[in-house]
Amino acid sequence: MGRLFNHYVNSYKMNTPEWKEYLEIAGDLYNSPQLQRLSEVEHHFDINRLQHIRSVAYLSYVVSKKFGLDTVEAARGATLHDLVYYDWRENDWSHRPHGFRHPGFAVKNAYLLCGTITKKQKNIIKRHMWPLTPIPPRYPEGLVVTLMDKYCATIEIYYSKSEKFKKRLSKRVGNI
Repeated sequence: MGRLFNHYVNSYKMNTPEWKEYLEIAGDLYNSPQLQRLSEVEHHFDINRLQHIRSVAYLSYVVSKKFGLDTVEAARGATLHDLVYYDWRENDWSHRPHGFRHPGFAVKNAYLLCGTITKKQKNIIKRHMWPLTPIPPRYPEGLVVTLMDKYCATIEIYYSKSEKFKKRLSKRVGNI
């Protein structure tokens, strides 16, 4: 498979030099109790929300570094992009339509967690659902996070629905 997929696999291993660099930038967010709580929330079937955030943030960091973009803004924005504490599948109308509304909830929760976030981080979080939402990200780091979000979601859904792929990926990653 390709290099990007290898980085996806490494997002689960959490033992690369890039992972250590990511933690220097966004470890305060990633290791916070508020984010760690997301391991209890289902996101894409067999993948919980914390696993999804970890993969998106790690890949966003790696890709931003590769293209000479602002790795701090990309890593921190990606770490906060799905900071919502509910399972959107629950029968609760306040979560509907999740795809359109959760970026706004995530921005509010990011402010609660951090006290303040940068303009770029707010835009990354608010616009990560493009093209489902009509306004694209304003910054290249936001586009990276948006693309990595879609890439990771695709793998996670495929992983959850294909036993053959699940076995192949689990062999490379270990127990997900």
